[in-house]
Amino acid sequence: MADKAGGRRGRRAQGQGAEARPDEPILTRERIAATAVDMLDAKGLDGLTMRGLAEALGSGVMSLYWHVENKEAVFDLALDTVLEYRGPTALQDWRGDIVHVLEDWRATMLRHPWSALLLPRRALGPNILVRLERLSACLSAGGVADVDVNAAIWSLWNYVMGATVTRASFGPSDADREASQERLAELGTLYPSIGRSGLLLDDDWDGTFRRGLDFLLDGIAPKR
Repeated sequence: MADKAGGRRGRRAQGQGAEARPDEPILTRERIAATAVDMLDAKGLDGLTMRGLAEALGSGVMSLYWHVENKEAVFDLALDTVLEYRGPTALQDWRGDIVHVLEDWRATMLRHPWSALLLPRRALGPNILVRLERLSACLSAGGVADVDVNAAIWSLWNYVMGATVTRASFGPSDADREASQERLAELGTLYPSIGRSGLLLDDDWDGTFRRGLDFLLDGIAPKR
């Protein structure tokens, strides 16, 4: 296997040199990832093509294929790039650390909405595994039993993914929400609770996310 891999790398290097134009910029996986992220931010998942990516990089399409096998590999590379976690490495407070990891994760996906749609159907890359490892370590440090750690992690995963997708795709305008809330008031006997709470007018997305996370962590925390 090592000989095959080495031969493949050698052929790639030779192929690059044979194909590259004198004025063609040097391609790296880092440049490819950064350019792909920019394209995905601007055009979404359907807007990224290998030809368009090569043009944005100022290279030939075949040069691009020496670094990434196909568009799916580009998606994997771009997704893992934006999900890199740069938070503190040393555990401080298990609950505060979890809040930081998840708030950072949500903020990242809101900056790159395509990532929240892509993540559930991709192989997990190194950077998302770092986040999951961090969550696991925090939960264990907080006294969560080993048998409960996986359920806690998936509960947190489902919460942050659901909150992000809902926020990114929530469509009604302010005027539409006000009109709907007024309609609820007219139908107060049918929907008294959500009418009284002003549910459809509540746009404190960040505060709601944090309070909901506190509810979840209250349930996860071992009972003393």
